[in-house]
Amino acid sequence: MAISPADALTAVERSPTAVAAHDRAAWVGAFTPDGVVEDPVGSAPHRGTTALTRFYDTFIGPRRIVFHRDVDLVVDTTVIRDLELEVTMTAGVTMRIPAYLRYQVAADGAEVKIAEMAAYWELPAMIGQFLRSGVRAVPAGLQLGRGLLTNQGALGTLGFLNGLRGVGPQAKRRFGDFLSAVRAGDELGLRRWLGGDIHITAGEHTPMSRAELLDRLAGTRPRKLIASGYHLAAGLDGPDGRAVLIADVTVKPLVIRRLRYYRDTGGADR
Repeated sequence: MAISPADALTAVERSPTAVAAHDRAAWVGAFTPDGVVEDPVGSAPHRGTTALTRFYDTFIGPRRIVFHRDVDLVVDTTVIRDLELEVTMTAGVTMRIPAYLRYQVAADGAEVKIAEMAAYWELPAMIGQFLRSGVRAVPAGLQLGRGLLTNQGALGTLGFLNGLRGVGPQAKRRFGDFLSAVRAGDELGLRRWLGGDIHITAGEHTPMSRAELLDRLAGTRPRKLIASGYHLAAGLDGPDGRAVLIADVTVKPLVIRRLRYYRDTGGADR
């Protein structure tokens, strides 16, 4: 079945609606039976109804989560949501987490559901924010630890902590330098950063040349930059509206292996 932008957004919106209502069945039901959640990107993914139910019981059910959305970008069957998450762990411990959420939607019979959700946010920064709450964080930390071990087990807990690994702050700064080069139209600078087998796409699949990428990024202004696992995501403001760029990288040295550029041609500030 053809999936319209409106269908994609409706499917995606079922997730925060269910989160706000603390409706586990509705949240799990918003995904396809083999749906995948990687939250944060870099941690072990959760696949299928049983794993998603355990994910909900660990990370969503025990706390209050509010989605402060800035912009949604719809490209084919992908929705990129630029937002800040407000997460209340316990009374007196509330965190604000800058994030990008990447949803892939797919037909599930006559319905459109979420097939994949990847959340780009910084686990080390979140832990630092959490620890700054001082003694108020102790009950919340104990609650989270019990939930992880009960619902995810030892291997699942280690899988979550894999989200602490990644490119690091130095690579994040260097990616900012890369953005400065391409915004200025520096083709030689672009070549220095990209691996020889670089894969550049508009959205998930439409090939883009390096020249097209330079043209799209010329004159843009970067906004929120996030390092999540071995991925970097940046919002871009420009004459053609909002966009988001996601880079898959290797480190030592930092080389960009894949770039995905998302811009909603309909200007979907929602």
